[in-house]
Amino acid sequence: MFEKFIVATDLSKDSDAVVCCMGGLKVFGAKQCLLVQFRSVEDIVALSRLCSTETFAKYDEILKEHKKILERQGFSVETRIVSGFPASEINRIAVDEDYSVIAVGARKSSSSGEVFFSSLANDLIHTASKPVLLVRTKKQTASGDASSCDALGCEVGNHVLYPTDFSDNADFAFTFLLDMAAGRAKKITLLHVQDESRISPYLESRLDEFNTIDQARLEGMKKIIQEKGKTDVDIIVKYGNPSAKILETVKELNIDMVVMGSQGRGFVKEFFLGSVSYNIARLSPSSVLLIPSKKR
Repeated sequence: MFEKFIVATDLSKDSDAVVCCMGGLKVFGAKQCLLVQFRSVEDIVALSRLCSTETFAKYDEILKEHKKILERQGFSVETRIVSGFPASEINRIAVDEDYSVIAVGARKSSSSGEVFFSSLANDLIHTASKPVLLVRTKKQTASGDASSCDALGCEVGNHVLYPTDFSDNADFAFTFLLDMAAGRAKKITLLHVQDESRISPYLESRLDEFNTIDQARLEGMKKIIQEKGKTDVDIIVKYGNPSAKILETVKELNIDMVVMGSQGRGFVKEFFLGSVSYNIARLSPSSVLLIPSKKR
């Protein structure tokens, strides 16, 4: 499903960890990689002021080293440098050249628990037409040596969480989950959260009814997944705040990757990213695969 993928890097050390982690995508058929290095206008101006020839040569070397690391993981690799408005350009490349997913780094902050997004990652998750994989890095490399990276989420196929609100976009994301099951995801947990804000207080008497209906929906999904491959599938139904309960489940089950749609039920179409999706992208300790809504 991820035969052709893009690794979007900038000049941050987080990018080193993302490059080292891409081997985890091989279980899903990843073979061809486009390694994109983004140099913002600010980077270019700053580099030019410092020491143009030597400094630009350094970042050319970083790009070459990243390519070698990916090739050692068994990928065929092409490199490109983009500048200006990289999210738009990367998205255009992904669409025009039919790449399956865009991988980008996102580091978990140590104090607040929130995730630090580079401008590149932030722009991509809000605007990309293709799925975006946020690789959750544990920490930056201390030395700047890409080979010494340390990241979470490298084995993204071990335990996958799929939260669904049964919206059209969640159903579209489910088609990607089916491909992952066929591609040897070891375990998948299907989660639905009964949204307390929609149910309390007037519909609380019907909560058991809602649970029965949605449990049956998840059972149907489980059956479809197991027809695709030999994947262990669990079902969970919770009640409360969707974002909080999804994050709670990620931590309780030590989830490797969350797969979810980037728009939810009742979401305002003029915005790019749903609030629950953004909360998970911002706070989840695991990697997150965001599936954009299907274009109509």
